[in-house]
Amino acid sequence: MSSIDHSLHYVFSDGAVGFGPVFEKQPVDTIYPEESLEANITMNCQAKANPPATYRWMLNDREIDIGAERKHYSLTEGNLVISNPVKSKHVGKYSCSATNMYGTIISKEASVQFGYLDPFSTDERTTVYVKEGQGAVVLCAPPPHFPAKLSFRWIFNEFPTFIQLDNRRYVCQTTGNLYISKVESSDRGNYSCIASSHSISKSVFSNYIPLQPLTERPNRKYPADLRVKFPDTTALVGQNVTLECFALGNPVPEIHWRKMEGHLPQNHDLRMSGSQLHLYNIQVKDSGIYKCEAINSKGKDYHSAHVSVEAYPEWVEHITSKKKELHSNYTMSCKASGKPEPKIRWLKNGHQIDEKDVHFRNLTLDNSGMYQCIAENRHGVIYANAELQVFACPPTFEHNPIKTVMVAKTSRAVLECRPYAAPKPSFTWSQGTELLSNSTRVFIWEDGSLEIRDVTQSDEGQYTCFASNILGKASSVVSLAVTDSTRITLPPSDADVNAGEDAWMRCAASHDPSLDITFIWSVDGRVIDLDKDSQHYERNGNSSDELKIKKAQVKHAGVYSCTAQTTADNVTASARLIVRGPPGAPGGVRVINKTETTVTLQWSRGADNHKSISKYTIQYRDDFSKDAWSNARTSPADVEGNAEMATVVNLFPWTEYEFRVIAANILGSGDPSKPSPKERTLDAVPVVAPSEVGGGGGTGRELIITWTPVQPKYHYGPNFGYILAFKPQDQKEWKRMKVTDSESKRYIHKDPSMAPVTPFDVKIKAFNSKGEGPFSIEAVVYSGQDAPSEAPAVIEGRALSALTAIVSWKHVANVEGYKVKVAVSGMENHTRIEGLKPNSEYNIEVRGYNSAGYGPPSKRLKVQTKKPPPDRPPKIIGTKVKGQFINIAWEAVEPLSNESKVDGYRVLFKPKGNQTSTLYTTNKRSIDIPLLADKEFVVEIRAHTEGGVGAVSQIGFPGNGFILFLFFCELIDLK
Repeated sequence: MSSIDHSLHYVFSDGAVGFGPVFEKQPVDTIYPEESLEANITMNCQAKANPPATYRWMLNDREIDIGAERKHYSLTEGNLVISNPVKSKHVGKYSCSATNMYGTIISKEASVQFGYLDPFSTDERTTVYVKEGQGAVVLCAPPPHFPAKLSFRWIFNEFPTFIQLDNRRYVCQTTGNLYISKVESSDRGNYSCIASSHSISKSVFSNYIPLQPLTERPNRKYPADLRVKFPDTTALVGQNVTLECFALGNPVPEIHWRKMEGHLPQNHDLRMSGSQLHLYNIQVKDSGIYKCEAINSKGKDYHSAHVSVEAYPEWVEHITSKKKELHSNYTMSCKASGKPEPKIRWLKNGHQIDEKDVHFRNLTLDNSGMYQCIAENRHGVIYANAELQVFACPPTFEHNPIKTVMVAKTSRAVLECRPYAAPKPSFTWSQGTELLSNSTRVFIWEDGSLEIRDVTQSDEGQYTCFASNILGKASSVVSLAVTDSTRITLPPSDADVNAGEDAWMRCAASHDPSLDITFIWSVDGRVIDLDKDSQHYERNGNSSDELKIKKAQVKHAGVYSCTAQTTADNVTASARLIVRGPPGAPGGVRVINKTETTVTLQWSRGADNHKSISKYTIQYRDDFSKDAWSNARTSPADVEGNAEMATVVNLFPWTEYEFRVIAANILGSGDPSKPSPKERTLDAVPVVAPSEVGGGGGTGRELIITWTPVQPKYHYGPNFGYILAFKPQDQKEWKRMKVTDSESKRYIHKDPSMAPVTPFDVKIKAFNSKGEGPFSIEAVVYSGQDAPSEAPAVIEGRALSALTAIVSWKHVANVEGYKVKVAVSGMENHTRIEGLKPNSEYNIEVRGYNSAGYGPPSKRLKVQTKKPPPDRPPKIIGTKVKGQFINIAWEAVEPLSNESKVDGYRVLFKPKGNQTSTLYTTNKRSIDIPLLADKEFVVEIRAHTEGGVGAVSQIGFPGNGFILFLFFCELIDLK
């Protein structure tokens, strides 16, 4: 009995209630860098408990004697601190236990590992030689390391110049190797691999690896060759997974991905120009065989591997802490999901229990303790902890007193009696002094509650519940009050409205006058929140109630219920609201048949929303529409409202489409369906030929052909390219050449026997894997011409000024122009050369040129530029009005020995506004300029020499004669 007394004291004492340990912190897997400057590792273990817990630690299932090994181990509030860690001693699996008087729990296991990343080998790396156009693999060869996960980047020539990855260059994040699908001359240089371990925050660099591209003319083409291939992969539910594929080849291959027997998951994207398929938040349904395909114009290569999705253990049902009465029955149960299916094991106070579920019959106090349920598969372990407290006490109503109950006449009353007691007590009830027993109206439940059916006014009064067990007895009194019943006097009526119209629901009720009544409105069982839904709902009324549905929408249709409620009872009445509107969205849109230019769609009817569907509209979008939807042409042209199938016509072959269907009735069009799965129409022979066929130019012995490529939507099939046909106009036989690059717009045909400037008839057509299309309109294109063979004969070259010279020559044949210092048209036989230095001697030569190149130079001609003009402007010394003129005078400009002699002056008269300026030339040191009435003007004066004009002097004048006179007087005064 003493143990029972102790339990009673624990349950009902005024102090804090005791409980067993509950983990707040547990150890986690730790990687300790071997080069770490921190000389300790901390493994967390903290539990909430009353009284406080004590702790023990295990390493590889053996208890650590912290007192004996204090050199390396110490405890801080349950946390284990490992000082000066040693790899040979401290690597392993750690767990802790927390114990108090109520039991023991064991933490999850956590590992301690030592991380390292050794330097790369110091051996010199050999040069990689590869022909331009071929693919290359530059090996990283990462050094020994732990953990296994590294990330890789490559330096080009010097840090921090990192290689920019694109469709031609790729770094495999498994091996670190650098892959170049097609080597170009720009790839020449030195490469260094950087390996980084994020776990230990360390990176190392390899020695530089020289890459030497070898010139090969012409560049050969190579078929796609997959070199990076993702392996069979196992992932856990919820993880992100990256699959890698990369190919060598010339032209650079394209990478395409697909999932066998299905579509790629919606939660995917492509990275690194398609070389990586990234699957987000992967799920079991995403398991399967994935395939990557590399394609270029020379061939294709493919690879497939299996992706398996498994799952970490996860609780479906787990234990929780419970208090159970002495001598009661109880079952602890744990269920976990996972792939593979987890195994379940049990611990009590840290010791193994060989049970699948833990069953108790007739609980004793010894069954109290800390229980742990552990679910484990190869991916991990999860723990569920719970405390079982078995208690015993006599009945008491201290924590659960009985409350007054109020019920309406003719209703059902339940008076609860739930004392705290263990073992479970027996119950009796009395009304006043009368002991009650089970009858047709009165029934005592097993849990002690008293039920009174079809309540009358005589049932009102006080009732007493008596509870007793082997430890004692207790009683509690409850009052039962009986009121008039609440009744609906005006129930809501059914309503039928069109979308956008208002609807009303009205409700009235009678009730006991001593009680307050409230009305609660709900639709299809959901209580209407009049605050949140105020846009569409509004109400008023006290003893009666009215609900207004404003501008009702289809979504507001349903069964509306009015509940009249008092503290004693409630009653409900309902009515149906029908909202007629545009149809709902059709469902299940899919393609059931397709040709080159048509698809047949099937769908399921959506809700008609109480108005018959009159027609359907089908819309589509493709890769070229930039997500915009367009109305499709169909057969039949009008899709009737009773149809669930239609054919879309006038589509482009070999084009990927999505479709959606919109239903309509007399009230409008509804929401569109979800888009159908993407479908590609069948391929067909091209019908569009390249446009703007032309060309010409180039060097001798070659024919340059140009065209505007066919837009991708007209390719009509895979393996698209061009067939070029050309022949000299005086011949009948056509030569055909195939260009496999769909984006190509230029072709050069070389033939040593080709005569220069020969007219060719040229035509081009498109082809794909289905066949060849029609030829374009024929064009005449001339072959290239030889470079000029004759040098121009220079007739004259002379300086015009200090900065300008002129050169002239005789025409030569077969030129498009001439090159002096600048390019000159072939129609000209002279040019002006500007921007020269003053007083300098130049050697000038002339070359003819055409599209084939430059001809030989002429004989050199020497030209001496003039001395520069003086750099000082004329100094204005006076102005004077002479009738309709104004006289301006200036001092002479005297040249220096290295300047040209002044042979006169240039005077520029510039009226303000858009009037034309006038230039005067004079050998004098003054000039008369006509006055303009009411017009402002400016005069500029420069010295003129054979080397050009010198610096400028400028003076401005207002137009009014009187102001001009005053201005002149002020000038005289200033002098």
